[in-house]
Amino acid sequence: MRTLILLFLLFATAVRADELLPGLLSAPLLVPVTISGSELLLDGFVVRPDRPGRFPLVIVTHGTPSMGGEAFVRELSKRSPIAFNSAAVAFAQRGFAAVAIMRRGFGRSGGVYSEAVQSDCDYLPAVRASAEDVIAALTTLRKEPWVDPDHIVLLGHSMGGLAVTAAAAANPAGVVGVLNFDGGLHWRSDQDQACESKSLVDAWAALGRSTHVPALWIYAENDHSYGPDLARRMFDAYNTGGAPAQLHVVAPFGSDGHDLIIRAPAETWLPAVEPFLTQLALPTALVIQLPLPLELPAPPNARPVCQKVFTNYLAYRSEAKAFAATPQGGCGAGSGRTIDEARADAMADCAAGTHNGACQLYAIGQHLAEH
Repeated sequence: MRTLILLFLLFATAVRADELLPGLLSAPLLVPVTISGSELLLDGFVVRPDRPGRFPLVIVTHGTPSMGGEAFVRELSKRSPIAFNSAAVAFAQRGFAAVAIMRRGFGRSGGVYSEAVQSDCDYLPAVRASAEDVIAALTTLRKEPWVDPDHIVLLGHSMGGLAVTAAAAANPAGVVGVLNFDGGLHWRSDQDQACESKSLVDAWAALGRSTHVPALWIYAENDHSYGPDLARRMFDAYNTGGAPAQLHVVAPFGSDGHDLIIRAPAETWLPAVEPFLTQLALPTALVIQLPLPLELPAPPNARPVCQKVFTNYLAYRSEAKAFAATPQGGCGAGSGRTIDEARADAMADCAAGTHNGACQLYAIGQHLAEH
């Protein structure tokens, strides 16, 4: 009971009224879990309707860095659940509670990273380790008074797609569907040899033999990590195992469609997702309309690329965001669990992208910064 009280207190004190999200609540969240007998907290973020009731739940989890060595370790700590803010808002507008979680060793989650692939390139032990985190979070969140415990969808991006599929294979109570966005994993073995795609296809095949929860796979046509040919190979292997699933390849997005669920407007992928949700008797109608973001002038002398970044900044639905600029037209944008974190992120992004001119905060949330 103590861990659940901790969750209630964190949620009650962290919820913020957001000018960009009237009718919704958004908050950082630490999810207490027990994994392999150890109690720890998983870094999370929730967006849900701002009214009493129990809502269908979407649990969202992330991918894994593709780099190796020390850069890999640094990237683990930099990961944040707010990366899925746009998708979470889209689900919450349709009456869901959306909770993004970071698995062990990622972001501010407790525990140690447990998903390394061994030298024989057998992906399954790593995938099943990631599934433990998803199942543990599910077990906690089903008990929340704002969650409908019998209508839960697991959504995973990249390695997260494997994680939620493996979690569903355990037939956890309440899970009715899986959304796999660009799922897969690239790994180099202990001998620094790249694991072949056949190892990945074999992992999907094994999961397909034990998963009975309906799934929708969504891959962008220009996914540079798992293009349409590989996506179909993985899907066919999974589907041949008997798992009920659909594959939807969507139009190219940006320069690399792999981060579709993170970077694309919800309107890009919702047309593929909504029929699947309807099949699961889950809501799809927009029940919470949001106002248009305020229009702010772009920074003086902003380069064309920074004008585009600023446009995207204005559209991002969170008060915990910041934009930094230089007199020479450079810029940086940041978001975070808190406004302070967003400020720091924007300044770091600006400093990394410019070699002349001092970075200054230009906007915080929906308002111009005071100088």
